[in-house]
Amino acid sequence: MLNELQMRGVSSARGNNEPHSVVGVVGGGQLAQMLVEAAKNREVDIVVQTESFNDPAALKASRLVLAETNDISGTSKLMSDCCAVTFENEWVNVDELADLEKEEGCFVPPLAALEPLVDKVSQRQLLDVLGIPGPNWIHLCSNQLGSSKLPVGWNFPLMAKSARGGYDGKGTRVIKNFDDLNQLFEDVDLNDWLIEEWVPYEMELALVASRDLSGRVRALPLAETNQCKQVCDWVVAPAEVSHPVEVMAYNIAASLLTELNYVGVIAIEFFYGAKGLLVNEVAPRTHNSAHFSIEACSSSQFDQQICIAAGLPVPDPELIVPGALMVNLLGLPEGIGLPIEDRISSLKKIDGAYLHWYEKEKEIPGRKLGHVTLLLFGNDAKTRREEARRGLECIRSIWPNNLALRG
Repeated sequence: MLNELQMRGVSSARGNNEPHSVVGVVGGGQLAQMLVEAAKNREVDIVVQTESFNDPAALKASRLVLAETNDISGTSKLMSDCCAVTFENEWVNVDELADLEKEEGCFVPPLAALEPLVDKVSQRQLLDVLGIPGPNWIHLCSNQLGSSKLPVGWNFPLMAKSARGGYDGKGTRVIKNFDDLNQLFEDVDLNDWLIEEWVPYEMELALVASRDLSGRVRALPLAETNQCKQVCDWVVAPAEVSHPVEVMAYNIAASLLTELNYVGVIAIEFFYGAKGLLVNEVAPRTHNSAHFSIEACSSSQFDQQICIAAGLPVPDPELIVPGALMVNLLGLPEGIGLPIEDRISSLKKIDGAYLHWYEKEKEIPGRKLGHVTLLLFGNDAKTRREEARRGLECIRSIWPNNLALRG
């Protein structure tokens, strides 16, 4: 149920009587929280639509619309007070939002650009049309799979993905044999799932890029990501790859952004190995893989999104240090590790480390509670790699990764 717009005592003008830029954010989690923090540095007010006063972004927003994120009347209320509205994640109903875009204001990214990316089936279809390389895939309802039939050249294991809503290993299944495949057929709506050929790779990479209202594309440094049980464990930037790989990743991002007439920040995850650079997934939003940019770049991914949405000049997001390590902090089960207050205190004592705490109410095992960024100062990749290794060991000695502990 939609409550009144919750005011937090922000005046309607700056000291010099210039009007505020006010941007709305649908969603109240940690990505929205970091958008709020970036906005304050730009003197932009953020109105957040979320269902709880205790959500991470709600605690720092200028104002709230207290409503569930799929509440269209709440989004309408949000838009009435903002110059633009952006989304914390892609789990939106584009059809329901379309009337609001026509009548009331500007979404960043525009719904037409967002629509083919919110569903992994339409996302794969778009990449195929554009000739952007990715894993071979099949829509589960396509009748190309059966109880004892795989496409020519395919072998187990396979990766099954839900078309919508999957993240951090949720909405995915590793299919090891025909028994697993037949069980998948029984468990899910075939229209809502796809199967991908398993991709052997040397490393996983991620690129976060932005495109502004004038069509200029900017990219953060290409980063290497490391997953544990399909949840991001740590990220190092810049990735230790050749210049042609960097150029190809940028060209893929630029082509996709331009084709969609996309405005805002986008993230592309890649596999890199014997088959070259393959697109794993596209996320039309800010992304865990680029949290390092808050301290390590001249403009973070969140700053990019705020500047674009507020119509401010958009700076280039260049590294201001040789590199950075970002480590996720996941909730631990009771009895594992130090008490949470001691873990936080110890992390704050690490020289050169920046702790971002998401202010979530409960420590639930596996839940993302925060992250730590450690700047790297080695002048060459080998030195930075050793710095990152030592930093990761130090952070994990204080805050272990429960997913790794489970084997």
